[in-house]
Amino acid sequence: MIAARLVCVTRRFWPLVGGAERFMGEFAVEAQRQGRSTRLLTARWEPSWPSTLTYRDVPVIRLRQLKARFIGTLVYMVALRRWLRRYQSSYDLVFVSLLKHDAVAAHWAVKSRRPLVLIAEGSGSTGDCAWQEQAVLGRWIRRICYRADAVIAPSREIQEELLQAGYPPKKIHYLPHGVKIPPERTPERRHQARRSLAALHPRFHLQPDEELAVFVGRLHPGKGLREMVEAWRLVVQRRPTVRLWLVGEGPMETELHRQIDTAGLHSRVVLAGSFDDVGEILQAADLFVFPSHREGMSLALLEAMAAGLPIVATDIPGNRALVQSGESALLVPVESPRDLAEAVIHIAENRELAQRLAQRARSVAVTQFSLEETVRRHLELFDDIYTQFMKNRQVR
Repeated sequence: MIAARLVCVTRRFWPLVGGAERFMGEFAVEAQRQGRSTRLLTARWEPSWPSTLTYRDVPVIRLRQLKARFIGTLVYMVALRRWLRRYQSSYDLVFVSLLKHDAVAAHWAVKSRRPLVLIAEGSGSTGDCAWQEQAVLGRWIRRICYRADAVIAPSREIQEELLQAGYPPKKIHYLPHGVKIPPERTPERRHQARRSLAALHPRFHLQPDEELAVFVGRLHPGKGLREMVEAWRLVVQRRPTVRLWLVGEGPMETELHRQIDTAGLHSRVVLAGSFDDVGEILQAADLFVFPSHREGMSLALLEAMAAGLPIVATDIPGNRALVQSGESALLVPVESPRDLAEAVIHIAENRELAQRLAQRARSVAVTQFSLEETVRRHLELFDDIYTQFMKNRQVR
């Protein structure tokens, strides 16, 4: 049996985007392309935002939420539960991002009426398992999440954390994220991408001789952005033509503005904001820098690999699961601005090394992490779960 009608749930969505939100959006679009009917439920973070929209042919419903922290979450949970109960006959399976409040509301709504699949995100101190251990209602939420029909672990590290947290082993499924594979980078595509971005805003204008390094992700303390800006002071001393764009949004935006200005880097480092699709930015770039302290399965890193960019990243388990130091990236110690700067300069000054790293990283992404194949594997799991669910229902 086929789970033909899917509801994807992610509390944060465009324009509030990080890796988890972008994967859920890409998943919904690709699942629809592969013949499934998909809808996406999210929170309405601002009263001025429309309550419905279409995201690349996928209907998006924004549910009521207040800005007050605790009450806002409760209002959203009630709205999510109410929607899932009201429209229960219109979907076959619910797919929820994060093991948090959304998962609880979805469980309350569907219980034994529809299968529920959760996907965990993040690892270590910033991951879902750590959140469940530390949050006020975290352990209670974890007990609710145990009851889901399946929990997807995008990385081996997350899989191990789920096991340690007591999730039933038979319900845990290791399924890595995937990304769209763009055309190979060429000088012509790089030039065209830079022209298009410059037309969007003057801050994106680059001189012909300027090299561009990019970071994509949430502006969050765990992403290593303080060290990144500190490292850039050292980079521009040796390579004054290298610019850095920090692409994303998050709680560190004001602090980063202040740090950039204090360091005198306002002409070298740009807070670029959020983008629905970072493909053009990656085509315009010459280098991808990713100094995170902890990661699960980073969508941003996968996208940089698929784009064929040379990569400098931190030497952490989540990154090592995707790239190998000296073969498909340069990996540096966590929280070490000097090592980060030296690696960036080394790639900028060694074109052959940059090309070799980029080619190998792209090859890994193409052969192991394409979005099409990733979504196909998810849908196979959903169909298996739905089939078993319907059989059990008939027995009852």
